[in-house]
Amino acid sequence: MKNPFNDDDNNRNMLPIPPNYATVVNKSNGQIRIAKVGFSWTSFLFSILIPIFRRDWYNALCMIGVQWGIGFLIATVTNVNIDFAYSEATYALSVIWGAFYNLMYFRHLFNKGYVPADQHSRDILVQSGYLKTKHKK
Repeated sequence: MKNPFNDDDNNRNMLPIPPNYATVVNKSNGQIRIAKVGFSWTSFLFSILIPIFRRDWYNALCMIGVQWGIGFLIATVTNVNIDFAYSEATYALSVIWGAFYNLMYFRHLFNKGYVPADQHSRDILVQSGYLKTKHKK
């Protein structure tokens, strides 16, 4: 997939990337992913739909499992209907998914072999704690 934000042939930007977005590339197959660093308002509002749209099946299954687990826990402890408990778990976890989904997404991409595409992306990922660097002594 060609990066729509940078024309490598002419070394010019085609579309501007906001300063809080990072670009990562998979060196083995050339795939590029661009995502926001920080709080995910889309995950806060739409929960599990975001990893499904991004084809991030690992994190989608993790989110579904946690939400079902919390829902069953609420249903067991409070003796309410499981549908009600699951909806309450979804609302309660929406803030957590908003805060941590982008971190989960980038960490999963790094495990799959993605690396920052440019220095700005590397800097913002390191500053936010999404990317760990090795310190030389």
